[in-house]
Amino acid sequence: MPVAALFNAQAPATRTESPCPMAGVWALNEVSTIGILFHMNRFVLLSVLLLTGLAKRSVSAADFDLVIRGGRIVDGTGNPWFDGDVGIRGDRIVAIGRVIGTADREIDAAGLIVAPGFIDIHSHSDFLLLEDGHAQSKIRQGVTTEILGEGNSAGPYRGKLLAHSQTVRGTEREWRTLDGYFDVLDDAGCSVNVASYVGLNNVWRSVMGDSFERPTPQQIDEMGDLVDEAMRDGALGLSSQVMMPPGSLATTEDIIALCRVVAKHGGSYSTHIRNEGTGVFESVNEAIEIGRQAHVPVDIIHLKIADQTFWGRMNEIVELIDAARREGLNIQANVYPYTRGNNNLVSIIPPWAHEGGTRKLLERLRDPEQRKRMKHDIENGIDGWYNHYTAVGRDWSRMLISANTTFRGLTMDRVMALRTENRPNADLLDELFDILLDEGGSVSTVYAHHTDTDMTYALRQPWCSVGSDGSAYSIEGPLRRGNPHPRNFGTFPRVLGVYVRELGLLSLEDAVRKMTSLNAARIGLTDRGLLRPRQYADVTVFNPKTVIDNSTYTEPFQYSTGIEYVVVNGKIVLQHGEHTDAMPGHVLRHGQSAVKK
Repeated sequence: MPVAALFNAQAPATRTESPCPMAGVWALNEVSTIGILFHMNRFVLLSVLLLTGLAKRSVSAADFDLVIRGGRIVDGTGNPWFDGDVGIRGDRIVAIGRVIGTADREIDAAGLIVAPGFIDIHSHSDFLLLEDGHAQSKIRQGVTTEILGEGNSAGPYRGKLLAHSQTVRGTEREWRTLDGYFDVLDDAGCSVNVASYVGLNNVWRSVMGDSFERPTPQQIDEMGDLVDEAMRDGALGLSSQVMMPPGSLATTEDIIALCRVVAKHGGSYSTHIRNEGTGVFESVNEAIEIGRQAHVPVDIIHLKIADQTFWGRMNEIVELIDAARREGLNIQANVYPYTRGNNNLVSIIPPWAHEGGTRKLLERLRDPEQRKRMKHDIENGIDGWYNHYTAVGRDWSRMLISANTTFRGLTMDRVMALRTENRPNADLLDELFDILLDEGGSVSTVYAHHTDTDMTYALRQPWCSVGSDGSAYSIEGPLRRGNPHPRNFGTFPRVLGVYVRELGLLSLEDAVRKMTSLNAARIGLTDRGLLRPRQYADVTVFNPKTVIDNSTYTEPFQYSTGIEYVVVNGKIVLQHGEHTDAMPGHVLRHGQSAVKK
């Protein structure tokens, strides 16, 4: 019988007279005798149970596996902070507020902010996580979940797109589907949770290869089947990069058709819009129209005005999105807190020259007649094409080499000066073509193409969240390579340190909301992004007085400061700012159970 039941049990009340003179005191009938014995025995039993319980308490599990005590809780809703504790058992939060009880481990969070783990809504860590699952540069920003997939994704590799193979922790692995990638990542282990969109480029190339021909209706249906397969594999929806081929080959109607497949699975559409420069208004309207026609939520990736011609007009773009939302369309966006974006020198080459893939591109770069045509289009533009060269005012100093080449960390004006030192009359576009030939057609480059004023105007909107557009690098080992954009190391601490603490453009609570629950809600992740009982225990603990990014464009390999603890699925992954080597992350598959074992 439970202890509470012993306290509440009632002895029989009936008794009868006895001829014994003392009957009024001692003499009870059989029923009463049983009752008094019950009363006596229940207190003996209660004492035994209590003593046994105390004994067991000394050797059994504590009330909690982990308690984060005495922090200032910012719960992800945007509501004001409050002082309290967070109690964790297994991989779940089980108590918030004043948490009473013992714990196997405790974190003293006095003077620190306790927040949900940050959800990076736009990440490119797909293949780096297979090389090294510790996700160092992301964990040290407080990121506990990475959302993968832009134009490209880790699957599918079907039809004309060959299976993907990669050495994963010393073992060669191969896969053709997004599900296959998820399985490989689950087997390898990871410090962060991972979810992914399916990329339009993968779907398109699986059916069309490197051809620039228009797909037939049957081929569009084949693409739809691949999207359907990916959604059943657990994709969040469809993602696109329609600025460059092959994504730019897809018409608005093509994307609507594929997004209708996504809608059947309750997914969403995430897009790097077709033109972030002088075509930015038309491109935002295209994204809105896709949402309207396909009945899917839309997330515009790293919203910006990336051409100096239109700088200062972010308010007009915001009004386009607000008007769509008033209409009832779920249109949102994300930004990274920097004014330079990472792309490639090859993006300066006109779209037509990319047909047939890299091999054909290199052939055209060697052809003098093709070079003439390219120069004309680069200087004069092509209708609808986002031209990186003119977007930065034809200013080579606003292009920084981030690839692992001889010129790593140099701006292109310096590169051009070094290459043409003895050739003062050299044509600089010819130099560009030669550099691409030397580097096999690809040179990762950072472009200074938008303004802080426009970026922060977008960031302040209630529907605009934070995403890094970066990858999980490391400051040492194989993942220290190239000259990557500082957003790979500093996005989330930069928001907290610069735009919250130093500039006061966002409240702490709203900044955390933009990094957590806003991103979770956008992708239908209902059990992460908040500090509440029954949510998965993804938690970031940081010092609001010291949190800051340290990575720079010329010295990127620097971790951020002020992220003290990171907990993923109830396990401590970052402790006193140091990685514990724990890999408790899970693949999160949309439309399935939160974790596939």
